[in-house]
Amino acid sequence: MILETTYKNKDTKKRINDTVGRPFSFMDSLKMRGIGSKRMIIDQVSPNLDVYLNTVADVNYGNIELRPNGILIAIIKGLRNFTWVIPYYQFNFYKTNGVSIHAQGRFVHFKKNKTLQENKAFFDKLIRLKIEYDEKYPHIDSIDL
Repeated sequence: MILETTYKNKDTKKRINDTVGRPFSFMDSLKMRGIGSKRMIIDQVSPNLDVYLNTVADVNYGNIELRPNGILIAIIKGLRNFTWVIPYYQFNFYKTNGVSIHAQGRFVHFKKNKTLQENKAFFDKLIRLKIEYDEKYPHIDSIDL
């Protein structure tokens, strides 16, 4: 689900919170040493996400926020902000010449550069949270019968 988050909206906030959980508390974010990534350059997106990128030759930026049950990917298009809401059970992470995040039939590939290297600790935390979620709520294919 992709939502326009340029302006605050109670309905949008409720939909996000219902899907991926309320934001971590201030104390939890301090214990986790941050819940957001640094701004990264978007290298490539799936065709169904092209409408959310700048049409001119500007660089496209995005960042990731952790939530208890998923992640939020913020995409900045000019003066407008869009948020891609991804629950952990739909989330797939690939490290191929950068970082690629896949879910809901879409993907975003972040360019391999200095800021991606600076986010290494953040991605380690993201993978750890995804594994903890998968262990807590196992997929039906992984259950021994």
